[in-house]
Amino acid sequence: MAEPIPPVVILDRSQMAENIGAVARVMANFGLDRLRLVAPRDGWPQERAWATASGADWVLDDIEVFDTVAAAIADLNTVFATTARPRETRQPVRTPRESVRVLYDDTASGLKVGLLFGAERAGLETTDIALCHGITTIPIDPRHQSLNLAQAVAINAYEWRTLVLDAPPPNFREAEAPASGDLQLGMYEHLERELEAAGFFHPPEKFRSMSQNLRVMLGRAAFTEQEVATFRGVITALSKGRGRVLERLAREQAKKG
Repeated sequence: MAEPIPPVVILDRSQMAENIGAVARVMANFGLDRLRLVAPRDGWPQERAWATASGADWVLDDIEVFDTVAAAIADLNTVFATTARPRETRQPVRTPRESVRVLYDDTASGLKVGLLFGAERAGLETTDIALCHGITTIPIDPRHQSLNLAQAVAINAYEWRTLVLDAPPPNFREAEAPASGDLQLGMYEHLERELEAAGFFHPPEKFRSMSQNLRVMLGRAAFTEQEVATFRGVITALSKGRGRVLERLAREQAKKG
């Protein structure tokens, strides 16, 4: 069997070129070569990144840059957010070793996978975590929880490399693959538009938390492409039904007038 395609590494709002270079270095150490940046603070490219990459130029040369996390993961089927477990979401939480096993099995089934890392100081936004399919948490000692970005990437990359070298037989997916990130996001936004029109998000200041909860709930279902299409059909049918009710009420009101 051909060696599985490694996960894409996505860095959200990276703050320093040196950190990007250090990430590229550890990725190259363990056989990962696809790096994406989301809104890097100082733009891209940055010459200082090459100086700290210690020759891992091929990783930096092929970097892709995106404006949002949603755009960066749009073509991926399975993405794990590498972060401490947030209280706001209820998603599967795994160690790096457990996570890479899931990603390994998914790549063996032809899926595209990735690992999302937050900014050096702020970490990941809950809204972006809600777009992922689970959380990867590194079990560090609670007495000293300081772990830099390159170290976090290195731990996950090491677990991937170890798994590949051990070459366990993959658990092939029997069911249809989950939909890509862009299809899932389109479904979420379609539902939210119709719920907004129906007055579901009340009071308005609760929109963000309610939206996150909906996305996490639906994300756990791992909708296939066909299921996304079916669910969006349901949303459309319900919205048209609401329109027909409003039209009927308007006609009845006109007759009374």
